Amino acid sequence: MTRLVEIPSEKVPVVGGRSLFRHDEKCVVLFNLDGTLYAIDDSCPHKGASLFSGKLDGRLLQCPAHGLRFDLATGCIPNLYGFGVATYPVEQRGEACFIDLSDSRPQEPSA
Repeated sequence: MTRLVEIPSEKVPVVGGRSLFRHDEKCVVLFNLDGTLYAIDDSCPHKGASLFSGKLDGRLLQCPAHGLRFDLATGCIPNLYGFGVATYPVEQRGEACFIDLSDSRPQEPSA
């Protein structure tokens, strides 16, 4: 079942920016890379550290606590299968932005 939630306009990050979005029990980091919006869980699966302040290198986000790197598009750690952070689809409809907070998991990277 889809849990489509509108993101308040002040929480939609500008190009090159990021923001923290909370809804119910979820805490998600939103990124805007060159006009593409990405959404991942804020909690690192290793020890639960917040990913919000992690260093960004292209699409790879480095956990500030232990250095794990996650691909924003898939949630996966490069070259490691079965471990990563949940990602959520984001879509724009005119001026409004929505996030699908249905249960998610890291996607397997394509070969």
